[in-house]
Amino acid sequence: MDKAIKLKVRKELDAKQQLNIIKLKGSLISKGYTEIIHILDQDDDYHINSFETPSETNNEVQEYIRAFIDKENLADTITLFR
Repeated sequence: MDKAIKLKVRKELDAKQQLNIIKLKGSLISKGYTEIIHILDQDDDYHINSFETPSETNNEVQEYIRAFIDKENLADTITLFR
C-alpha cells in the first residue's frame, strides 16, 4: 500500500531557497520515489506538497528529505509531516 508524505513549504522564498526546493522535488522524482508531487495552498504563508510513495520506501524517503533539509539549511523553509 502506498503512503502519503506531506511537505509544508513556505511561500516566501529567496532565490537560493527556491532553487533548493526545486532540487529536492526533482531528486524525489528522479530517484523514483514518486512520479508526481501535488501542490495545494494551505494559507497565505504555506503550500502543502504531497506525494505517494510505496510503503517499503517510506522510511528511506523520509530520511532522504530530512538529510536534504539539514544539508541545505531549510529547516525554517520546509517541514516534513504525515
